[in-house]
Amino acid sequence: MNSQSLKPRREQDAPIYLQLYRRYRDAIADGKLRPGDRVPSVRSLASELNLARGTVELAYQTLTSEGYFLTRGPAGTFVSPRLESLGESRHKSAIRRSATKAKPQPHSLVAEPLPFQLGLPALDAFPHKTWARLAGRGLRNLRSAAMAYPDPTGYEPLRRAIAIYLGISRGIECSHEEVFVTIGYRGALDLVCRTLLQAGDIGWHEDPGYIFARQFLESAGMCLEPVPVDEEGLNVDIGQRRAPHARFVVVTPTHQSPTGVALSLPRRLALLEWARDRRAWIVEDDYDSEFRYHGRPLPALKSLDRDGRVLYTGTFSKVLFPGLRLAYLVVPKSQVGRFIAKANQLPGPGSILPQATVADFMEQGHFARHLRKMRLLYATRRGYLVDALTQAFGSHLQVQPQAGGIHVLANLTSRRDDKALAYAAQSRGLAVQALSDWQTHKTPQKGLLMGFTNISEPEMARTLTRQLMKATEKN
Repeated sequence: MNSQSLKPRREQDAPIYLQLYRRYRDAIADGKLRPGDRVPSVRSLASELNLARGTVELAYQTLTSEGYFLTRGPAGTFVSPRLESLGESRHKSAIRRSATKAKPQPHSLVAEPLPFQLGLPALDAFPHKTWARLAGRGLRNLRSAAMAYPDPTGYEPLRRAIAIYLGISRGIECSHEEVFVTIGYRGALDLVCRTLLQAGDIGWHEDPGYIFARQFLESAGMCLEPVPVDEEGLNVDIGQRRAPHARFVVVTPTHQSPTGVALSLPRRLALLEWARDRRAWIVEDDYDSEFRYHGRPLPALKSLDRDGRVLYTGTFSKVLFPGLRLAYLVVPKSQVGRFIAKANQLPGPGSILPQATVADFMEQGHFARHLRKMRLLYATRRGYLVDALTQAFGSHLQVQPQAGGIHVLANLTSRRDDKALAYAAQSRGLAVQALSDWQTHKTPQKGLLMGFTNISEPEMARTLTRQLMKATEKN
């Protein structure tokens, strides 16, 4: 491939590094660059294209973090051989099209995180000083626009920043008009229900699945059909047999909640086909997609959607901190008018100030740096907990292998009652949860769910694991 064909144009609106990223991504999707091909070094490409090394390096870092490139030290940088698995068949066509478009308790509000608490990021690693500086600057520069009634669809600069971020990180091409900022994930679900659904509508829900989504949808009057999850994610065939005329499905395809498995590409395509044929809606909760520690990043369902059936949701709770209570919803372009009309009848996401701080945090590059740092940190901290569990429990617990996420699922290899074990742990102040509580239908699979993000040292992991063993030894 001729390097000059990669040369960005300075008159275009997109930053130079982003243009370079997209040209490489499109070349891979079109087969001009194949898995295993070597690409020029940062130094040589920067010299040939007359670009700053930092610009080329940023594009390469983005391509590497998303799994397109693989670095091999002195040997150079290569197109990832793992992309070969998407090689032939209609699956490759789907990826190519997407690439060219660019009884658990709720997460408590406590002063300090409880040991093993789910849904919390590493609070000790948050860049407090940077955040305070940006928030302070926002207060000092407070303008009359920020003091008026806020836009119920969300602060426009934040919606623009989200659209750019999703285009780079998840392959979702959308304008800021398609992005709606909401009060948390449940705010996004509420907006979907009020705009597209009616009480009594039937929908698929993963089993086991995210319990708080299930509870909210049931309270909104939806009739949920549990659809089992296996090693390939949501079983679409069973869903079609049980409730073929369902109006919607809520799915966590990248990192299933709570099992951690990924929805396989054949099932992704089958789900999109079903939604198209039945004119059903897919609510994609891209749960923990930011934290994938190894393996090729999986495309978002939204990036594969050609029929406008996917509504994409994400949240800042797990990547920044839950106290923000900010999430976002990306809707099909054809539905923007309906969603704006409904959003105008609702309170919206609240004050502009926290939204403006998040927007500045993203626009100035702090968000991308924070995510890179957290991926490395969480991979390490997950290792602390897994090693401690293995040493303490041996063959009695089997930790579910997974490529990312911020909790572990430890399956019980005996017939012990996971609910009793979780209750015993909770009585000792350990925020362990039972897999059975996340299931609608009983299955033989039993396990314990444990967060690890705030386990900062190996000794801390060993101490907590000993406490867990002691709390559960009589059950």
